[in-house]
Amino acid sequence: MNASLLKLFYEKFGGEEKPRIFRSPARINIIGEHVDYVGGLVLPAAIQFTTNLLVRPNHIPTYRIYSTYFDSFLELEKVEYQKDKKWANYILGVILEIQKEGFSIPGFDMLVEGNIPQGAGLSSSASLEVGVGYSLSECFSFEIPREKIAVLGQRAENNFVGTKCGIMDQFIISVGKKNQCILLNTETLSYTYTNINADDHEFYLINSNVKHSLETSAYNTRREECESAFTKLKSKFPNYKNLYSIFENEINFLDFPFTDTEYKRVQHISGEKKRTENIIRAFSDGNMKLAGSILTKTHESLSKLFEVSCPETDFLVNSLVSEEVSGARMIGGGFGGCVLVLDKIGKKEELEKKVKKKYFDEYGIEAEFYSFQISDGVSELLYD
Repeated sequence: MNASLLKLFYEKFGGEEKPRIFRSPARINIIGEHVDYVGGLVLPAAIQFTTNLLVRPNHIPTYRIYSTYFDSFLELEKVEYQKDKKWANYILGVILEIQKEGFSIPGFDMLVEGNIPQGAGLSSSASLEVGVGYSLSECFSFEIPREKIAVLGQRAENNFVGTKCGIMDQFIISVGKKNQCILLNTETLSYTYTNINADDHEFYLINSNVKHSLETSAYNTRREECESAFTKLKSKFPNYKNLYSIFENEINFLDFPFTDTEYKRVQHISGEKKRTENIIRAFSDGNMKLAGSILTKTHESLSKLFEVSCPETDFLVNSLVSEEVSGARMIGGGFGGCVLVLDKIGKKEELEKKVKKKYFDEYGIEAEFYSFQISDGVSELLYD
């Protein structure tokens, strides 16, 4: 742990007792985008970018929290929604959800810092939520299972922050393992660990460095549209358990009373279901060319049918396709953030120069290329 960070903790909170240190990773999702709140299958992995939390009980009934991201300090005795310090609501929402489970949380000091690029679609918010849940469970011996911590994090974002996100981000950050993805059924929360043998290919990220303000409101709207479509589907087919259960051939010929918008959303979900099945088979067969083409088709669907992309990420993907990468797509909630790239090893350096120049010439924005490693989920760090 960086000595200067520990020094900052003492400057903010005083005392001599050492805090415990926790790391909570970011995440990427290979495929299964915007289906985790309709019961779909997803294939995410935790990656090495982290939120770090220094946490210590303070023996007074006060929550004292400092964020280095925002250089902002908060002190309060009970959970109250923060209109002016919205960053804190991701923390306070988790505290409230833990309390709803019957646990009493005494006062604590918490310093939050990290290196997850903000607004990049790598789920810095879920990383913080899981980090808070796990660190408080450990510090106060609540023994909350990792899977439950994920659920509490999602509830915090749904109920307190107000973003109607699915479970995927919090779940993989809670249970992730080094060098492994998970195939998660978001309806049942059953999951299996899986390796992806990319052979002569590699994954990396491109940060568009844009984040349009539509994300939260549009995210909630997309979920409402999906719920409305499912209500209509359920009225005709009571046996359907979720929207992900729909079969593509049914939406092609049955006379559903969907609006045009609902129809597009359902088309994306149905198509993503098939693409997920196909990419798992492609990875199993070592067919990286096919896997890449499936990723690109997912982007097309997210852009045209689910309408959560933006001109900048569309431009990056189109530029990559024109350079004949194996595949690329936007990841995360949308409206900016990162593009996930699958391509042959050895092409990245030359491609980076070309794509960055094209992008800057078009938008005047510097794109950033990130290599990443698949990492463990949330954990405690020990002092040397």
